[in-house]
Amino acid sequence: MDDQDIYGTGFAVVVIGAPALAQAAGDLVRQAGGRVLRNVAWPAVAEEIGQQAGRPLLLVDTHGAEAATIEIALARIDAVATALDLPIVVSMATDDIDLVAAMLLGPRVAMLCDASPLELVAALAVAGASNGGATMLHSHVREGESERLRKLNAEVARIAEALARLSVQEDENRGGGVGDRHQSFHAAPPRAQPGDAEMVRRMIRARRLRDRFFQGGLFEEPAWDMLLDLYAAHLEGVRVSVSSLCIAAAVAPTTALRWIGKLTEVGLFARQPDPVDRRRAFMILTERALEGMRGYLNALHGLGRL
Repeated sequence: MDDQDIYGTGFAVVVIGAPALAQAAGDLVRQAGGRVLRNVAWPAVAEEIGQQAGRPLLLVDTHGAEAATIEIALARIDAVATALDLPIVVSMATDDIDLVAAMLLGPRVAMLCDASPLELVAALAVAGASNGGATMLHSHVREGESERLRKLNAEVARIAEALARLSVQEDENRGGGVGDRHQSFHAAPPRAQPGDAEMVRRMIRARRLRDRFFQGGLFEEPAWDMLLDLYAAHLEGVRVSVSSLCIAAAVAPTTALRWIGKLTEVGLFARQPDPVDRRRAFMILTERALEGMRGYLNALHGLGRL
């Protein structure tokens, strides 16, 4: 590795993948405006990941790696990335979706399937920019990690104390005044109706039918397509893997994964580990999403549209 990669400018990146892919990965990192701190082969992940100072971006490339090796390494990568709040860019084949999503799905992870070099450079540039100036080498770190943690804990404690005071003050103000009169009655939450599962499946088929008569790609709505698919699966008592949900989205896998991440982040989707196979995870709707879908279908029933 060139010294300019280690000591140069740009956001710092740790590349995890097969050694044969290291050179190509380094070229992509440099094109995105970053520098490679180190290359870590899959068997060495457990020992080497997390040894670097600062908060580098992790570029994870699963191509050419055995599933068993990836499974063990991804668990370690997730633990370190969660603890240090490290952004991750994953380059993978479509066949690896379930395995990777079972471990790394989250707001700080950008997952790309069968991506072109341009797509990878763009993803790296975005992730590197969002990571800001936190990716420094140990020799350039101005504060030790312990000092940073001490200051962070002190700040958290200060904020918690301020919030506690505000909460007490609000309680006192609320108790001493005359409150606005309001209805204590709350409407019952909407319930699913018989035939809703078939109704949702008809809605999905109708959406796919449009592609037969119009140019493909004009009606892409992956978020809604996945909401419909997961709600139908919920009513039918069927579990949906991440890869199956990507197919239901009717868009490129990378786009589907990005929307799965967004919908998870806003609290509509949740990841449910497979109790039998830890290499796979299922996606489900949260109670908030279920309530919204029930309300939507009940409103459609009221309109008499379906």
